[in-house]
Amino acid sequence: MARGLFPRAWISKSYHFQVRLSHVRVKYLFLTWLAVFVGSWVIYVQYSSYTELCRGRECQSNICDKYSKGVIDGSACNSLCEKGSLYFGRCLSSKPNNQVYTGSWGDVDGVIKCQLDDVLHYELGEELEPRKESGLFEKPTRGTSVEKFKEMVSSHLKAKVGEQANLPGLVALILSVADSNKDGHISLPEAKSAWALLQLNEVLLAVVLQDREHTPKLLGFCGDLYVVERVLYTPLYGISLPWPMELWIPSGFRRSLDQWFAPSWPRKAKISIGLLELVEDVFHGPFGSFLVCDMRPESFGFTERYDLRLVDAQLVVPEEAFRSIMKQQRCHQDEDCVYGVDCRTSCDLDQGRCSPQVSKPNLARACEALKDYLLWGVPSHLFPELEKQLYACMALRGSAQHMEIEHSLILNNLKTLLWKQISHTKDS
Repeated sequence: MARGLFPRAWISKSYHFQVRLSHVRVKYLFLTWLAVFVGSWVIYVQYSSYTELCRGRECQSNICDKYSKGVIDGSACNSLCEKGSLYFGRCLSSKPNNQVYTGSWGDVDGVIKCQLDDVLHYELGEELEPRKESGLFEKPTRGTSVEKFKEMVSSHLKAKVGEQANLPGLVALILSVADSNKDGHISLPEAKSAWALLQLNEVLLAVVLQDREHTPKLLGFCGDLYVVERVLYTPLYGISLPWPMELWIPSGFRRSLDQWFAPSWPRKAKISIGLLELVEDVFHGPFGSFLVCDMRPESFGFTERYDLRLVDAQLVVPEEAFRSIMKQQRCHQDEDCVYGVDCRTSCDLDQGRCSPQVSKPNLARACEALKDYLLWGVPSHLFPELEKQLYACMALRGSAQHMEIEHSLILNNLKTLLWKQISHTKDS
């Protein structure tokens, strides 16, 4: 009887094992299918976003078509459209209408930027650069004299930077850039290109700060396509991760991860001094004041010598233009009065309009951006004083009665404090 039961038990165990094995197979088959499905979906989304964001061929085709017809001209036109020595490299675009690529121009590494789409307007929020209109290169018209073009440029700059700026000097700078072949004359195609570029805040800032070291140099242009110096290390600190990983990483751990991939503290101090000097350059300079409306680490980078560079100046706007736009902005609450990422004003509820006065100056927002960056890994003896000065800096308000005096005092104190710590090191 025991012998008869053994085969039955063995068959029963064998059956249960096969059933269990089949369940395991189904489970792994399902997981494999799910992994393939998710992977395919991620690839599809990445490809779709790439094809939407990266339209460099379209940009080059549009520019070279205008150049071949004699509509536009510039120092980069011949290399881009005839010699083929200006190459588009890796796509860095974050918006379809603002094309950004790494590039090489002969032996020089640069970044190529080009505008696309067919509507020219200003919006509050993230769309702060004017976009291309159908008649972008219609001005100046044929028959316009150089003097008339100078008047056009002067009037445009007056509206952007205000009357108190050194307008004649700024107009002279713009005209020197417009003369791309340096023959002493501005042709109509050169004037059309210069006028299109003048609508872009980033190009205007590059011209204004061309003798300073904290903005990439403008290397050349063709129409509203332009090439600037490439910055090797971006963003200011941290590490770029694929977006699926970003969704799962806790914010606290993400901040720690960014700090682990930041330079050493003396080098961070030198980079921070560069940001403070940039703020100083754009605060009541000879060509007007500018507001840096995106203080995120992604907007900045640094060189191999740890000198700061502003790599994305699309959200740097002349203060006069900022006030004009904010005056026209309707609002119901303070949250409606935001320009770019972090330039805020208050809402006048009686008028239903935004105040033209920025709530926090550049320096206060720069210190907010630098607080965690500088306090992480700071020498212990320096921590109390540095923290005190950073919080005093962050407390600056744009409407304060003696803001300009406090601004200069806090800026100088911070620079002096940081410089004392690194002046004797090789990082200086």
